[in-house]
Amino acid sequence: MATSNIEIYTWSSCPFCIRAKALLDRKGVDYTEYCIDGDESARDQMSVRSDGKRSLPQIFIDEQHIGGCDELYSLDRQGELDPLLTARQA
Repeated sequence: MATSNIEIYTWSSCPFCIRAKALLDRKGVDYTEYCIDGDESARDQMSVRSDGKRSLPQIFIDEQHIGGCDELYSLDRQGELDPLLTARQA
């Protein structure tokens, strides 16, 4: 089964980032991690993609802004995360 394009902006020591990656790891999906420790230009770029949000993590699935760790776990609890993680067939 193919997975969606998943991107996550993180800070290496951020507990919420670690928790969000742990959920994605449990789901068995591949994701691209952008560890932006101290890189303000990368954070600015992330902020543009996330409608001004500068907190970490920020998660995108197929270019759709999901939000942070709480939003990711909320989607999972509601049963809405797994469908997002499965790539749509064109």
